[in-house]
Amino acid sequence: MRPLRAGIAAFVVSVAALGAAPPSGAASAPLPARMADTGGGSQLVTAEAPRASATTGTVTWWDRRANGRWVKAGSAPARFGAKGLVEGTLRKQGTNTTPAGLYDLPFAFGTVAAPGGTTVAYRRVQRSSWWCQDNDSRSYNRWTQPRPADCRAAESEHLADYGTQYAHALVIGFNYHRPVRGRGAGIFLHVNGRAATAGCVSVPKADMRRILAWAKPGRAPHMAIGTTGGATAITRY
Repeated sequence: MRPLRAGIAAFVVSVAALGAAPPSGAASAPLPARMADTGGGSQLVTAEAPRASATTGTVTWWDRRANGRWVKAGSAPARFGAKGLVEGTLRKQGTNTTPAGLYDLPFAFGTVAAPGGTTVAYRRVQRSSWWCQDNDSRSYNRWTQPRPADCRAAESEHLADYGTQYAHALVIGFNYHRPVRGRGAGIFLHVNGRAATAGCVSVPKADMRRILAWAKPGRAPHMAIGTTGGATAITRY
């Protein structure tokens, strides 16, 4: 291809420069403002990974002001499932994937007392506390205390056994309100363990405590999980 003459080249560069400026309210807008839905409340947690295969990313929590503008309240490094992220409606149990989508946050729990300022419903883990993941149980994807006879221990989580990860946690409403057997159970926002998760989202303990003190049930907090782009782009939710 022949080089452009100087005058034409300058004109092209000028036009390109003008075109490079993002339109008002587009890429420069806060992430929640670019999403298809935020759940209808005035608080939102976003968990964004750079790609579907990633096991790390960023959790950010946002407040919507009275004028409708979303403002970042805090952020933290995040960990995702060992096998990355997948569209929530396509997820299969036991795949170590984090379900992308928009979810409510039904309640919180922990092996230790709730942080000061916590107003969301918070359940203290006891030795008899389990999260049933048995597909054949009537208690599938539910907190149970004690564990019911039809929920096999081998197919469930004894919450007290995870003193580090479940020091504090928020239940993510994935497959929770109308559970589909085989899709997955026990997806939480919780404290970091040693590495990637089995499908949950995790953050450092200090940040988990900040999130719990920040979340206000009257403001209907939700959580969006997704990637920067592609089929599981967080802006789709």
